[in-house]
Amino acid sequence: MPDHHPLLRKLAALSPLSVEERHVLARVVAHPVAIPARTDLVRDGDQPRGAFIVVEGIACRYKILLDGARQVLAFLVPGDFVGLDADVVDTMDHAVGTLTPCCVVDIPPLTMRNLLDNHPGIARALRIAALAEAATARQWLVNLGRRPCEQRLAHVLCEMLVRLRSVGLASAAEYRFPLTQIDLADATGMTSVHVNRSLQALRARGLIEGQGRSIVIRDVAALEAVADFDPGYLRQAARLQPESLARRPGLPAGGAFRETGLPAAT
Repeated sequence: MPDHHPLLRKLAALSPLSVEERHVLARVVAHPVAIPARTDLVRDGDQPRGAFIVVEGIACRYKILLDGARQVLAFLVPGDFVGLDADVVDTMDHAVGTLTPCCVVDIPPLTMRNLLDNHPGIARALRIAALAEAATARQWLVNLGRRPCEQRLAHVLCEMLVRLRSVGLASAAEYRFPLTQIDLADATGMTSVHVNRSLQALRARGLIEGQGRSIVIRDVAALEAVADFDPGYLRQAARLQPESLARRPGLPAGGAFRETGLPAAT
């Protein structure tokens, strides 16, 4: 597996990996499947069939309410796992879907169990990653419950910079983020109108600017101060090494999530 692969960058930043463990991971991610944007990978109420890894693109965990409204629970970026504990979960209590075109690797339960039971470096890295995901969920809860609109949006932008930079998909202050204002609204508990106003306010203060489907943070320290952002909860922040800006396909417009499953891994 190349050293710049998002999964390897993420796990190696969390725990030392042996040469053998790197080879194991290379075999696991050798055959990713392309998934269109706005496609369900797992539906709410499904029985989990194993884990999968996002290799390219941005996906999300989400919940649909009785009135049809969507609450985005988490963004999933390259290197993120879904379903680490699928073998002990009866049914999914939320859905997972792609927001942009993605490449995803399906991991059968036996393969996932082998990674956790027989490769301590991988198992430790995945455990730390799970702790970081739980800490991120707590930060999002604070966002929804206590932070004002402009601050909660600034927090998400800062968080995504750290997460994408950690897997080599962002520069020191710029990254591809081809999500719609509706996606951001559903993630922050705001309306798309409030998202637009908050983005305009951050631009007016000289903190961010947009270039196509990219976010440019003109003053990272100032935006972090506005967001009250401390990257420590992401666990891997101390080992970040800024790399070149990712170039990923743009996001097609609109559309409901389609119901589909991943083909079985070979």
